[in-house]
Amino acid sequence: MVDLDSEVPPLPPRYRFRDLLLGDQGWQSDDRVQVEFYMNENTFKERLKLFFIKNQRSSLRIRLFNFSLKLLSCFLYIIRVLLDDPKQGLGCKELNWSCSNQNYTPGTIDWSPIIWVNRSLPLWGLQVSVAVISLFETLLLSYLSYKGNIWEQILRIPFLLEIINAVPFIITIFWPGLRNLFIPVFLNCWLAKHALENMINDLHRAIQRTQSAMFNQVLILISTLLCLIFTCICGIQHLERAGNRLTLFDSLYFCIVTFSTVGFGDVTPRIWPSKLLVVIMICVALVVLPIQFEQLAYLWMERQKSGGNYSRHRAQTEKHVVLCVSSLKIDLLMDFLNEFYAHPRLQDYYVVILCPTEMDAQVRRVLQIPMWSQRVIYLQGSALKDQDLLRAKMDDAEACFILSSRCEVDRTAADHQTILRAWAVKDFAPNCPLYVQILKPENKFHIKFADHVVCEEEFKYAMLALNCICPATSTLITLLVHTSRGQAAPWEAFRQLTGTKQTLNRESQQSPEQWQKMYGRCSGNEVYHINLEESTFFAEYEGKSFTYASFHAHKKFGVCLIGVRKEDNKNILLNPGPRYIMSSTDICFYINITKEENSAFKKQENNRKKHESKLSYHGASRLPVHSIIASMGTVAIDLQDTGCRTSSGPTLALPSEGGKEGRRPSIAPVLEVADASSLQTCDLLSDQSEDETTPSDDEASTGFEYAKGYPPYSPYIGSSPTFCHLLHEKVPFCCLRLDKGCQHNYYEDAKAYGFKNKLIIVAAETAGNGLYNFIVPLRAYYRPKKELNPIVLLLDNPPDMHFLDAICWFPMVYYMVGSIDNLDDLLRCGVTFAANMVVVDKESTMSAEEDYMADAKTIVNVQTLFRLFSSLSIITELTHPANMRFMQFRAKDCYSLALSKLEKKEREKGSNLAFMFRLPFAAGRVFSISMLDTLLYQSFVKDYMISITRLLLGLDTTPGSGFLCSMKITEEDLWIRTYARLYQKLCSSTGDIPIGVYRTESQKLTTSESQISISVEEWEDTRDTKEQMSYRSNHRNSTSSDQSDHPLLRRKSMQWARRLSRRAPRHSGKTAEKINQQRMNLYRRSERQELAELVKNRMKHLGLSPAGYDEMNDHQNTLSYILINPSPDTRLELNDIVYLIRPDPLAYVPNTAPSRKDSFCNTMGQDTREETQL
Repeated sequence: MVDLDSEVPPLPPRYRFRDLLLGDQGWQSDDRVQVEFYMNENTFKERLKLFFIKNQRSSLRIRLFNFSLKLLSCFLYIIRVLLDDPKQGLGCKELNWSCSNQNYTPGTIDWSPIIWVNRSLPLWGLQVSVAVISLFETLLLSYLSYKGNIWEQILRIPFLLEIINAVPFIITIFWPGLRNLFIPVFLNCWLAKHALENMINDLHRAIQRTQSAMFNQVLILISTLLCLIFTCICGIQHLERAGNRLTLFDSLYFCIVTFSTVGFGDVTPRIWPSKLLVVIMICVALVVLPIQFEQLAYLWMERQKSGGNYSRHRAQTEKHVVLCVSSLKIDLLMDFLNEFYAHPRLQDYYVVILCPTEMDAQVRRVLQIPMWSQRVIYLQGSALKDQDLLRAKMDDAEACFILSSRCEVDRTAADHQTILRAWAVKDFAPNCPLYVQILKPENKFHIKFADHVVCEEEFKYAMLALNCICPATSTLITLLVHTSRGQAAPWEAFRQLTGTKQTLNRESQQSPEQWQKMYGRCSGNEVYHINLEESTFFAEYEGKSFTYASFHAHKKFGVCLIGVRKEDNKNILLNPGPRYIMSSTDICFYINITKEENSAFKKQENNRKKHESKLSYHGASRLPVHSIIASMGTVAIDLQDTGCRTSSGPTLALPSEGGKEGRRPSIAPVLEVADASSLQTCDLLSDQSEDETTPSDDEASTGFEYAKGYPPYSPYIGSSPTFCHLLHEKVPFCCLRLDKGCQHNYYEDAKAYGFKNKLIIVAAETAGNGLYNFIVPLRAYYRPKKELNPIVLLLDNPPDMHFLDAICWFPMVYYMVGSIDNLDDLLRCGVTFAANMVVVDKESTMSAEEDYMADAKTIVNVQTLFRLFSSLSIITELTHPANMRFMQFRAKDCYSLALSKLEKKEREKGSNLAFMFRLPFAAGRVFSISMLDTLLYQSFVKDYMISITRLLLGLDTTPGSGFLCSMKITEEDLWIRTYARLYQKLCSSTGDIPIGVYRTESQKLTTSESQISISVEEWEDTRDTKEQMSYRSNHRNSTSSDQSDHPLLRRKSMQWARRLSRRAPRHSGKTAEKINQQRMNLYRRSERQELAELVKNRMKHLGLSPAGYDEMNDHQNTLSYILINPSPDTRLELNDIVYLIRPDPLAYVPNTAPSRKDSFCNTMGQDTREETQL
């Protein structure tokens, strides 16, 4: 073995630690040499080059000195011209040459005034000094810039001009007789131009100025034009010394008139040399100036494309926000501008758009409108470049909005670009607030530093899930997050509508439909906030319970108090319950037409109140006026008594209400301070022990028992933990497949499982991590077990293991690989007995050559579902909100055509909610995630809107905060009568806070041909023999082409038509119209029967029982809409669904005895936690 100590030599003394402390004793005897390193060669030439050329500041001084010398030489030339007299001819006399001082005669030229000039000795001395210095500097710079080719240095135009102007002056030093020789010193203007260009370049390098190409080109153009004019002036003036003997001013006048193409002709050159000079200068101008103008125009167009800069002075004196997008579409731009500038205090803000792509034609046209051209600045650039961020003055911006491109094929790549933009902005401007939109939830944790983040798939799937249990949740949230533009107007029942969107206000006044008036008026409600001690609405409720304050504020002012936030806590609590005591420092969040600061209050006389309380609800003119009237629209809404109408809506649980039919039952008052004996425990807590101890029939049949706890596995980082119904053991992956049996069960379709509740089917392209947020709200702990609907995921592509591992703990969640294009796949997944069908927009179809064609496939597929399964409630997601007019499209429906005209009028008025009155949107059956873009924009003014929306959708769970649910009004509950009594009943019993009503009512029979049904017996006693043959012949012509397809069916239709034709009504015109409509209805009904036969035949072919498939039960005869925060006097109707914010039941559960679900979650989470997908 080699001895390492003997092989390694000892360190020199200067490297020892002892020597570092005590000093190097052997330094004097060490043979080291000190070496100096230089950035450049240490020669005299290199030092001169460093001073004159390389160093930016010294080079700038040299060029400034050179520029001054050239200007001085031109100035001395002008002085010489002003002092010169061409009649003297001093030069020729000194040389003893013959000089002629006689005047100009045609045909002869006296060259002596052209060759010789009068130059005084002091002037000659100054010009010689300038020439010597200029020549020395030129030779020195040529020597320093010499690179081996001497001719390249000599033949340069600046060098030649320098030789022509300087060498003759040096010759006159040695030959005094040539001191009055003419030297074209005025050509130094071109050398001054050259020096100015170099000086500007060095100036830009020295001060690090960017984007100076436009300035350089303008400077070059101006200097070129001045040099041309100055050269022409001096040349014409000197040559005309032998002619007209023009002065400098006359020569200037002649040049300006000539170059401007005016040509008066009063001053003209007389001799041919001056004429030749004019020709040469015009030719030079025609060649040089167009080139300069072309370069200037090119730079101007490029600057227009890039957008220039946002000036620093404007950024420091005015407020602006920056919008960063990868591609700017006109819809995105208008949504942002309409929502941003809807707030009065943002009218003076500027919007700077930073986009890497060139502005398209539509955006350019919009930004040229005076309303936007003065407030919107478009800059073409990238957020990843500090230069572009500096152009946008990002460090001085009030906020930066970073939006993702949802139309990209690869949405993950779009998120990565958004993340990099957010990082770049945070690095450049750390103090600038960031508002970021992200697409996929797994990428959200990369931008947790942002002030506000909206994840598209999180909100989308949570909203679609709540749509299945709380109808039209998507419409409710969309209306709440849009800015209302209600104008001040006096209250007059159903004549002047207050508090709606400005564009919808006028239209709802003109609309004859009562539901449009109520729906349009209530859509103006928004969420506002105010401090309790500063509020007129809530100040009197300090020290009282939250439910007491909410009920009495709604009863008195028509506002709905939904949540609070403590001063020392950032968490918002939605309906903290009756045990929460209001404090003076609390921030109150309420729903109202407008904020309290924009309201003026008028107290009404008591006599008028008593008189109005006796009025009955039999007309619009007799509606009671509320006790408080606000000038800006804060008026409680009074609805007309429309009676009780039957409508088909989802069945929801409602607490039992008692009362006698003879008299109006009394309701317990809402207590100021909650009493434990007066509070009723919520249903989910009262039957909690029963749910946990007694398994349901579904659990017994499937062999699984449910527990409550937190999901042990989340598919992505950043998901908020939610208390849910879970299984004690996770389901094997093979059992999650609905259409294939395994060793644990042999079921191959949804019918075989025997579910007692109807299915919820989700049709998606892939099982993304956002789909996890669809399952969680449907399995939340506050959902009773008996009401849990089975969830079937109909996926185009098989899910990955990470997603299956996340959903295998939830009860009754299955998946199936298939498509909604295939009827067999739909039947296998149980579409015939499904309660809701959710169709998610596919990522692969979001991008199309024509923008609005991205939804084409989805719309056609949903239309097919609508025709095949008309009783199915279909909830569709679209990419573009404008395409919702094609949902459930009926070309000959008069009612739909009327709504289409209404939408066109609203769109012409510039409304960004022009589609609000479309029946699918009002009913919550269609949704577009782009409608939630305004949530991010509105958070700039209302920073709490994202938090409140996440709490309403169940994305976040704050201890003590309530959740959104709903209840249905049945016949036993109509004794409550009004919305105010329901409000009181809920607040005094369960502590729930109602925030709106989802109403379904029948359409009038005269509104649409699709809703018209004529009874045959109605016309038995009326006859008209004159029109009998015409009706019969018309009917034969309309039905003869279809008789061969279904003989039996067509025969019955003919019998119906003949009976109608034999019995004519009293009014022949109306009868003809109704019979034609009945005929269309019969034809349509026959078409439905054909589709029903097709579906039943496929079910038989697949071995499925057609029992339960009812093709005639549909929702085409009903319309649904939302009333947000209606008036206390609103009459409740049958099948109304009331939106509730229910207090957190866990807030009343004592913490001393931990429940079984908590221990289950803790023990289960340790064994099942796996790697999280990023």
